[in-house]
Order: sequence, then C-alpha cells, then structure tokens
Amino acid sequence: MNAWRLLLTRPAEESAELAATLAARGIYSSSLPLLRIEALTESVEQRAVLLELQRYCAVIVVSKPAARLALALLDRYQAEQPWFSVGAATARILREHGLRVYYPEQGDDSEALLALPQLQQALTAAVAPQVLILRGEGGRELLADCLRGQGARVDYLSLYRRLLPEYPPATLPQRIAAERLNGLVVSSGQGFTHLHELAGHDWPRLARLPLFVPSPRVADMARAAGAQFVVDCRGANAAALLAALQAQPAPDL
Repeated sequence: MNAWRLLLTRPAEESAELAATLAARGIYSSSLPLLRIEALTESVEQRAVLLELQRYCAVIVVSKPAARLALALLDRYQAEQPWFSVGAATARILREHGLRVYYPEQGDDSEALLALPQLQQALTAAVAPQVLILRGEGGRELLADCLRGQGARVDYLSLYRRLLPEYPPATLPQRIAAERLNGLVVSSGQGFTHLHELAGHDWPRLARLPLFVPSPRVADMARAAGAQFVVDCRGANAAALLAALQAQPAPDL
C-alpha cells in the first residue's frame, strides 16, 4: 500500500475519476470539492457569437466544463474550423461530438498550447485571424495576450462561473486530521485560492503539508501564500500527479 494519503479538491465528478485511478495504484484519497461549476444563463451575447462561429479560424476550449457546456449549445450552430484544448481530457469530450480537435501532448497549459504547430498553421492560414476562447468567467489573459501579439483578434465566450461550495467551519482541517491525510492536490489557480480561503486561520498549519499543483504559475501562487512544500506536477492530469507522487517520498505525520 502506498504511503500517500491525499486530499482531492477537484469538482466531484473529476475527483471521483482521479480517486479511482489513485486507488488502482494503492493510493488513498479523500474528496473535498473546492470548485462548483455554475452554468451561465444563455445570453444574447452568447447567441450572437455562436451565430457567427464560422468567422473564427480557431476555437480554444480551456476546460472540461467549458467543453461540456459548449457542446450543449453547438447542435444549433455549425462548427467546421479546427478546435483546440489545453489538455487531453477536454479534447476527448469534444472529439466524441465529432469535432476536429488538437491539443499539446507534452504539457497541458497555455504555454504548451501556444507552441502547437496546428494552432500556428490556423493563424497563418487566415488573412485576418480571429480566435474564440471558451472558458469560465475571469481566468488568465496570457493566451489571449500572446495570440493578439501574433496579430489575431481574440474574443471570449464565458459559459460558467466557479464557486466555492459551502462547508461548515473547520471542515478542511477536520477532514485532514480525521483521515490522516498527508498531501493536498489542487488542479488550478482558482482551486488553490479556494483551498486557502477555506483553510482560514488554520492555513499556517496546513501550509506545512505537501501541496501538489499543476503548473509553475500555481506553484508561485502557493509559495507566495506561505505554502512550504510545493510540488509542481507540470500538468493537471492523473499521469502527471502519479509521476510526482512517485518522485516524492510521503512524509511521516
């Protein structure tokens, strides 16, 4: 049996999938979802963008929730251009709908996507490239800024918002203590922000636990907030987490 005992913080369905993968490797995990996805009501602005979907040379989907919500709308609109995703799991959802989707096989972040040859080809093939990014409210601007720097016009279509589920006070430290958890896992910057918020005054103690994060950006966020043992998995997928766990000995608590 593996010595790691992890707290998973992804939305419930994604945590269940990750927990099953970990369990198959003998790794104990406990799920406390720190992201609740709330779909935005379809607006006039959304419909206007989707009605003119064909004017975009590329559509970029940044998350699995964005993919699922986009597919619920797409039956009413044509989508013949190449689609792009940050990771394989998002691409798989889109491909099941019959879309032509590309994603970086090494790394699942904006930087890896920007280096994807198929995305560069889509931009250079268009006389006046226009790109649509499907995402939740807010989020990083790096992707859009870099695309604009390459001469593309970039539009956003927000499909959902991320909320922190409501939990009774002290839920987080009580769960960690009761189940003797010795590692925390977050899959995004928003996930870490919610972890830090839910920890409250217990954060200085929890900050001593190993914290597994998906990217250098989230690692920097965590260290700036006082996390003492941050492991950058260089990816948010299960394979990246498993590789990081294998490389790090579990602490004795």
